[in-house]
Amino acid sequence: MSTTTPPETVRAQVLAARTSVYLVFAVNGLLLATLLARVPAIRSDLGLTPQELGLTLLAGSVGSVLALPTAGSLIQRLGVRPVVLGAAALGAAGVAGAGLAPDRLLLMVALFAWGFSNGAWDVAMNVEAADVERRLGTTIMPRFHGAWSAGTVLGAGVAAAAAFASVGRGPHLCVVAVVVMAGAVVAVRGFLPEELAARGAADDHAAAAAAGTDAPSRRYSLVDAWREPRTLLIGVTMMGFALAEGIAGDWLAVAVIDSRGAQEWVGAAMYWVFLASVMAGRFLGPVLLDRYGRYRPLLVMAGMVAVGVLTVVFVPGVVGAALGAVLWGVGVSLGFPVGMTAAADDPVRAAVRVSVVASVAYTAFLAGPPLVGLLGERLGTNLALLTACGAALLAACTAAAMRPPAGATAGSDEPSPSLAR
Repeated sequence: MSTTTPPETVRAQVLAARTSVYLVFAVNGLLLATLLARVPAIRSDLGLTPQELGLTLLAGSVGSVLALPTAGSLIQRLGVRPVVLGAAALGAAGVAGAGLAPDRLLLMVALFAWGFSNGAWDVAMNVEAADVERRLGTTIMPRFHGAWSAGTVLGAGVAAAAAFASVGRGPHLCVVAVVVMAGAVVAVRGFLPEELAARGAADDHAAAAAAGTDAPSRRYSLVDAWREPRTLLIGVTMMGFALAEGIAGDWLAVAVIDSRGAQEWVGAAMYWVFLASVMAGRFLGPVLLDRYGRYRPLLVMAGMVAVGVLTVVFVPGVVGAALGAVLWGVGVSLGFPVGMTAAADDPVRAAVRVSVVASVAYTAFLAGPPLVGLLGERLGTNLALLTACGAALLAACTAAAMRPPAGATAGSDEPSPSLAR
């Protein structure tokens, strides 16, 4: 005999899941920023040239891209919790390995493991976030990504302090890896209960059938999603913003050090300014999205990316770098979270579509490190940052795909009843 969970219990479960999603995003961001903020130390320890560094960082991007196409299927088969936990364990091991790697080959192996985990983890936590957002009935996805940014701000800040205090990359990265794994274990315990998720999926299938839409998700494959123009264009828009964001993550600290003769901790501090700006944009972004929709704010923010990059490159001194980092960070803040919400507009197909758009977006991380590294070898890392301007233009040209389809509610331009307070 089936039982019905009381509405007040469901509400408590959804609000608890909201807190857990905030936490799982935060620890993921902490892990990534800790690794990237110590890239200058890794470069110095192993004596890498800009081109060698770019090709080495590519190992992490390859791992991410390989994980993404199958992440949606794994989630459908195993559930969100096991995927997040397995990815967290692999990612923590990869970051610790990057801290201890004595040569470039072992560093690439560690980065590949971290990248593979990050791809699977990214899809899984965004699927859970989209489900929670839909049940809350309010635009909250950018704030989940804001929690990710808060984790990156913390990671970069600690990294800057560690660099200032001459703490080696090995002890630093190993300690953070342990903290992140513990945080992931705590976070997944509060995810939506399986029976609630299953009932929600059944309701979505019934609604789709009643509306006369296509067959439910068990008949909807990865191939189907790859054939949808809107899904692909969402991915391309995300790719533009992701490339602009990834270039800052991989190269901003290095470029500030190289072009301004700054110490390592100053480069890490500029990366922190960038991440803090991304965080601010994501926590404030829902106000703009609820008022103006998805399209117009993304166009404005693509322009901010271009202005920010030009400021970093051409305005001298640390003040110019900081101002540019602020504009650059706010500019990229909404591209990825809005894309995840747009891909999950249809909850029946959310897991597969999120996997596809993430796969497209993550190709930016394949192209970015070697491209900027190659240009940096010839033009200097500072001028190579101009690649991010082209990425912003690409995002602006395809951003119209982010507009919600008819009937979308949570996370769209249409107001809906909210569980959130």
